[in-house]
Amino acid sequence: MRKRGDAWELRAFAGRDPVSGRKIYRTRTYRGGKREAEDALSRLVQEVSGGGRAARDATVCVLVREWLELAKADLSPSTVRGYENCIKRYIQPTIGDIPLERLRVAQLDRLYAQLRTDSGPTGRPLATATIRQVHAVLRRALQQGVKWGWIDSNPAVLASPPRVRNRPIEAPEPTVVSRLIEEAGDDNPDMAAFLQLAATTGARRGELCGLHWDAVDFEQGTVTIARSIVEDSEGHHVEKDTKTHSVRRVALDRTSIEALRMHRDRCRDRSEACGVSLADDAFVFSKAPDSSMPWPPNDVTHQSSS
Repeated sequence: MRKRGDAWELRAFAGRDPVSGRKIYRTRTYRGGKREAEDALSRLVQEVSGGGRAARDATVCVLVREWLELAKADLSPSTVRGYENCIKRYIQPTIGDIPLERLRVAQLDRLYAQLRTDSGPTGRPLATATIRQVHAVLRRALQQGVKWGWIDSNPAVLASPPRVRNRPIEAPEPTVVSRLIEEAGDDNPDMAAFLQLAATTGARRGELCGLHWDAVDFEQGTVTIARSIVEDSEGHHVEKDTKTHSVRRVALDRTSIEALRMHRDRCRDRSEACGVSLADDAFVFSKAPDSSMPWPPNDVTHQSSS
């Protein structure tokens, strides 16, 4: 383990090349404290050595937390927060202390059945979608355990979580949507513009919260949706790419374009009244005088429901 600037370089011996006989090393970069880096090095050694006895004696909770720490880089902050809550509330208090080598398919099936009744850790039945999330966390973590050599097979593959019954989505009638936007305009014109844009583009609330004015082309009548606002594990609102990791350009109707023009004029008036200017890349929906901070997605939901 070597200190490299603000990071640690971790290096573990992984055997010799069968042809040349040269030593092979697995390296990894870790940013954090020395003690955490030492733990990361230990995990790296276990990984390259096929797990080891200590790893195979680990519990279910140890594995799922190790897996989540590894998977965080590829997950959105909201997904990480959901998985952490799933582990804390449903996995740790039920099967978290079971040694990996003793975990069986029947135990997972009993867990899913328990979560469907009021005998679960929360004292009330869980929704099928939540139980499916518990299963997804366990399946992915246990599969990683197989790759690391901690266990020989993944019992979650043969488990039977409840099936999700897809209910048909009933879209509101256009007249209902129009009336909702009109009523919102009487009390909150900014929310009316938000709802108008949501109805026209079909964008997610986080995507509209992450929209900047330079993504709106008034001449062409289009809006480019490329970013989204999410809440991280510490409760901070951060900007990231969209949920599908794609950028899309959406055409706007005349009503939506006019609603955005009027909304931009309101934003400029507020900025000038506070002695600041509205930047070209300012957020379209913001409470800050200069529109430098986005609306939190949860605030949109609360405003809509009220």
